Amino acid sequence: MPQVEMVDIYIMGKKYSVPESLTIMDAMEFAGYQLKRGCGCRAGFCGACGTVYRIAGDYELKVGLACQTKVEADMYLAQIPFFPAVKGVYDLDELTPTAASLARYYPEIYRCIGCNSCTNVCPQDLNVMQYVAYAQRGDIARCASESFDCVMCGLCASRCPAHIAQYFVGILARRLHGKHVLPRADHVQQRYEEIEAGTFDAELDDLMNKDIEELKSLYNNRDIE
Repeated sequence: MPQVEMVDIYIMGKKYSVPESLTIMDAMEFAGYQLKRGCGCRAGFCGACGTVYRIAGDYELKVGLACQTKVEADMYLAQIPFFPAVKGVYDLDELTPTAASLARYYPEIYRCIGCNSCTNVCPQDLNVMQYVAYAQRGDIARCASESFDCVMCGLCASRCPAHIAQYFVGILARRLHGKHVLPRADHVQQRYEEIEAGTFDAELDDLMNKDIEELKSLYNNRDIE
């Protein structure tokens, strides 16, 4: 049986020895932590497991998603499942798909110095600095498209010297694009009316009456497009 290589890491200041092959999330569970928050999808899609860490002897503070980032020897860890960026509160019906709408709630986009730190830290490999540039120019469609795969983890904002909340800029662009630019999705309205009319009540009642094992079987054997 091959020998498992172990490394020492520090979680909230306490030392643990864990297999070097583990992700940060797996290492925390190996160390005995029960993750109830900040764990999400565990597959790099939800952005809930933002983590800040530093390697002993290295001055740089690093960030990553705990479900994707592998442990390293002498890694000092802390969880940041919520990054406290300033979020604009707005009514989409009162806004237009223009640069002015973005600048009204996120004027800091014009402080961007082009350092590309946001792009370099993005766990989804998005060109974050580019979609901020589109936002500056009021190119809502391209900003929405370039930021489409954002998981809202906030790691871009954590590294930005201009204090831009890039992920909030991106979601406002996508909302403006969906509300004011894209054609109305009539099939969604139709489905809403069917739900209101009780078309699916029998199916929902049937699901509610199934036990947990039946539900698991249905989920695991569902048709995936």
